Amino acid sequence: MDQEVSRLLNEQINKEFYSAYLYLDIANYYDSQGLDGFANWYEIQAKEEMDHAMLFYHYLHNNDVPVTLEAVAKPEKTYSGLMEPLETALAHERYVTSLINALYAAAQKVHDFRTTQFLDWFIKEQGEEEKNSSDQITKMKLYGGDAKGLYMLNSELLGRTYAAPTLTL
Repeated sequence: MDQEVSRLLNEQINKEFYSAYLYLDIANYYDSQGLDGFANWYEIQAKEEMDHAMLFYHYLHNNDVPVTLEAVAKPEKTYSGLMEPLETALAHERYVTSLINALYAAAQKVHDFRTTQFLDWFIKEQGEEEKNSSDQITKMKLYGGDAKGLYMLNSELLGRTYAAPTLTL
């Protein structure tokens, strides 16, 4: 595997674990606000991000590329309102999309078709992640200012369940 592609894939493991930390931090904030549904949503998001990190980890191992694990940064954001974590999540998902796109471009540049095929799943996943984040902001704008609406939105988010990814390596 090309050295630049393997370096970027290794870095992505750390970025996915950071995403999990960020979402646990957001879950923690919503728990402190008494919004267990929002907390549930972001706890599941954290699990999904850990799954993504492990997919990159296994992909590298399956291609005989050594994995280098780095320290995971602590999320430093503090939130001053219920909308702010949602906006942080959307901005973060857009950032992760840019990372996946850069990975894809690097693999494509060196004709690493196996890696581009592997990354196809993440390209689709990021579209879903951005839409989910955007939809949450829209719903919060529509219903979050009303106590009953916020209660119903929180209840909806409480119904989310975890499902492991179905990507095969």
